[in-house]
Amino acid sequence: MKYFCLLICLAFCNCIKAQSADDSVRSAVNQLFTAMKNADSALLVSGFADSAILQTVVDKDGKVQIKTEEVAEFAREIGKMQKGILDERIEFDVIRIDGALAIVWAPYKFYYKGKFSHCGADSFQLVRINGKWKIQYLIDTRRSQGCE
Repeated sequence: MKYFCLLICLAFCNCIKAQSADDSVRSAVNQLFTAMKNADSALLVSGFADSAILQTVVDKDGKVQIKTEEVAEFAREIGKMQKGILDERIEFDVIRIDGALAIVWAPYKFYYKGKFSHCGADSFQLVRINGKWKIQYLIDTRRSQGCE
């Protein structure tokens, strides 16, 4: 009986630790969307690793292409926006963590000036650098139909 109670306690502690790690990854991802909503380019850049890659899957006339954008350029564009006009609403579908590496799969709906614009999925790769989760790689899809 003692061993059973010990196993239950250990399992509970591991769940708390995993939840805490999930929360810190969620917070790092949410920082990006807070920065976008607030048109805060400095906050946006601070959430990315120095060598981060930012890409979008584009399906143009049935041909799939990958569009790459520099984080600094994306941040400049965000900084030019009026506060409150960009609103990306995500759902955390999958979070997986192994040491200093995390992945996040997050379907989203994007609103511009309060009106629905498009939907898709964000796929994040994060790395814990000096104790903080940073986005190393972000690739997304975008579509205007089938968004429910």
